Amino acid sequence: MISRGVTVVLGMLLLASACIAHADPTPWTALTPREQAILKPFKEHWGDLPPQRQERLRKGARRWADMTPAQRERVRERFKRWRQLTPEQRDRIRQRFNRYQALPPEQQERLRRRYQWFRSLPPERRDALRQRWRNMTPEQRRAFRNRQLNR
Repeated sequence: MISRGVTVVLGMLLLASACIAHADPTPWTALTPREQAILKPFKEHWGDLPPQRQERLRKGARRWADMTPAQRERVRERFKRWRQLTPEQRDRIRQRFNRYQALPPEQQERLRRRYQWFRSLPPERRDALRQRWRNMTPEQRRAFRNRQLNR
């Protein structure tokens, strides 16, 4: 039997998701001139986009507007590399990202620190570590990951 508290929380979540799912679309004319300039490629089909997608695009446009030219160039390069990936590679990256997002904040922070540590190594040392990883069996990799998580 489900407790009354759980029922109330579930009902509130369903109501909130229904409100989000039925959010009103934003008309193109409601965008700021800056947003319109950045989102110009979407102008013709803006009204056909779901409200959630419109909001994500607007958020991205605001972030883009706040970037320096150097940051924008890095984003362009990363997007170019993303488009060159196969659908399977993109799916693998999305799955890893989703797994990362599901981790507790402490583990995310630990992974960020380890990544920064790895990036700070000389290229020869990074290559040696990559080669060592490639030479590991799946069982050795699993054991290594578990040791890292339990540090």
